[in-house]
Amino acid sequence: MLPVEKLDLILRRHAELSARLSGEMDSTAFVAASRELAGLEEIVAAIKDYRAQTRELSDIEAMLADPGLDREMRDMAMEEQGEALAKAEKLEQALKVSLLPKDAADDGNAILELRAGTGGDEAALFAGDLFRMYQRYAELHGWKVDILSASDGTAGGYKEIIAEVAGRGVFARLKYESGVHRVQRVPDTETQGRVHTSAATVAVLPQAQEVDVEINEADLKIDTMRAQGAGGQHVNKTESAIRITHLPTGTVVAVQEERSQHKNRAKAMALLRARIFDAQRQKLDYERAADRRSQVGSGDRSERIRTYNFPQGRLTDHRINLTLYKLDKIMIGEALDEVIEALITHHQAAQLAEQA
Repeated sequence: MLPVEKLDLILRRHAELSARLSGEMDSTAFVAASRELAGLEEIVAAIKDYRAQTRELSDIEAMLADPGLDREMRDMAMEEQGEALAKAEKLEQALKVSLLPKDAADDGNAILELRAGTGGDEAALFAGDLFRMYQRYAELHGWKVDILSASDGTAGGYKEIIAEVAGRGVFARLKYESGVHRVQRVPDTETQGRVHTSAATVAVLPQAQEVDVEINEADLKIDTMRAQGAGGQHVNKTESAIRITHLPTGTVVAVQEERSQHKNRAKAMALLRARIFDAQRQKLDYERAADRRSQVGSGDRSERIRTYNFPQGRLTDHRINLTLYKLDKIMIGEALDEVIEALITHHQAAQLAEQA
């Protein structure tokens, strides 16, 4: 059964926020109320759809209860009753999913960090392949990818690359990618045709807003330096690269992708805020659930979550025992949604079972 009082409370809160936003508010309160209202839109629509369908079902049942209803009309009403009942059950299930506790960061942007792990040059090449997979996936969803920092591998790919992925619902989908990604394939440099195994680590952090994390300027140590790598005279003459150290936590970030020191500082602050916010969230998650490691999408960076076997064209996600033989389409972002949807469904099923 659905909690009727809770549904009524959600509808009242939605109406209250709508009314407040039409009045006078300071900017901080306006942002907070707007975000809360946006988070309620989906569930309010689900409640209204479910209640409209249950009213339709009640009307049909009232018609069937009429003893004077002729046979032909009764047969038609019984057919409509079956269809309405099936639709109501489907809407009820969708509403139960909507009522599950939501991550407040789900609708926002994400910081995507990839680092080459074991495997030397091949690991860096694989990190590059993964980044291109996420780039293509972002394009397919209409998201924007902005590189914050990159360290090239000696034979190609990346030793490390950090990017901001901006768009609606980015974190909700990419958060399941955090962990160790293992690859099995024959490297281009392998003359004997032997399959090598290497790995790359992916971390997905929610991008924090200023209202999420308050950072005191006095707690920051900011260094400027010359950018490293390609760039010609600009690299030699301009100290545009920025390194920021958050003294209370010891968190250090560095950005040099832009020629403008001002732009690099803004990007570095966004990355710093995301890392501090992520650390706070992880601490809360560990305190809330002792079995966090068993949860899909826990964000445990040390957990081997997936294997990409190129000789067999196979991808296996070890968390849900999912195997797909369409690695080529996954690596260009086209079939990655099949993996992510399966992870989301598994996670929601586990939440529903826990509530039951």
